[in-house]
Amino acid sequence: MNFVGVDLHKKTISVCVISQADNSREVKARRRFDCADEDRIIDFFEDLGPFQVAVEATASYEWFVQLIEPFADRVVLAHPKKLRVIAESTKKTDKLDAQILAEFLALGMIPESWRPTPRVREHRTLVRLRYYTKKRITSVKNKLRRVLADYNADVRELFTQRGRQYLAGLELTDADRFHCKLLQQELDQHAKRLTQVDKKLARFAKHAPVAEREARRVLNTIPNVAQVTTDVVLSEIGDVRRFGSQRKATAYAGLAPGIRESAGRAKHLGITREGSHLLRWALVQTAWRMVNRTRRWGSLYDRLKKRCGTKKAIVAIARRLWCMMVSMLKSGQEYRYGAT
Repeated sequence: MNFVGVDLHKKTISVCVISQADNSREVKARRRFDCADEDRIIDFFEDLGPFQVAVEATASYEWFVQLIEPFADRVVLAHPKKLRVIAESTKKTDKLDAQILAEFLALGMIPESWRPTPRVREHRTLVRLRYYTKKRITSVKNKLRRVLADYNADVRELFTQRGRQYLAGLELTDADRFHCKLLQQELDQHAKRLTQVDKKLARFAKHAPVAEREARRVLNTIPNVAQVTTDVVLSEIGDVRRFGSQRKATAYAGLAPGIRESAGRAKHLGITREGSHLLRWALVQTAWRMVNRTRRWGSLYDRLKKRCGTKKAIVAIARRLWCMMVSMLKSGQEYRYGAT
């Protein structure tokens, strides 16, 4: 059996092939290809015979996996952060990176990363596009308010129809008037795009498979959890059954506390902040809505706040909310009022 390590970059890939027999391994071949030369890549892997291949789960691995998957006995996605031996190596080259991947694959020591399904990838694209558009809208609004702050003329209803009439009547310099006009045009463009993305997400949800429809129904029973939060959760986690425990799900969301231990002494750190930033953002925002609008979650937050402060308390609420969501998605159990 041949074991192949692939160091994938935007324009080139480095390949190392290791053969293993009788507990001995040797480098069989090394190659370097341009990513655009797909025919040469296919010819190389077709001639290898039986092989397994490991590639880091970087941002652009999908095209390569789809290209070689028909010829491989097994394709393994290596978790980039967990495979720290490459990043911390004193001698780091593309050839060595590919060889380390191949050797770890032969030893069965690759820390694997989950590969999203085509539907999950499409869902993530739409959800992250919506998040980006909302951030751009917020950025433009802040810039417009910043211009008016120089005139002590910022008002609460600035982005309503009445606010636009108010802005049109202000005495501004020619440059600031021009700036405000462009910002309003940009704001209108982003608002139009947001509407289009929301409609696309609604159509996407209508064609959901049975399991996804059930997951949406379960999440929508939670108070203060609406379509946006549901889309973020489902797109970022994919299949919830891949989490063997609540601890793994919490670590995936980056809400697990870190720890440093040596010689029997342990120091507890803040949350790891690993995984999806978008998922953590959605959970924290939902936690704030829960504590502000429901009595039970609010009282729980107040008790935690007295003990550990505002920030740690809301993170603890978000973590508990996330664990509850994972349990509900696994069991199909709807939200029960009065239970946290």
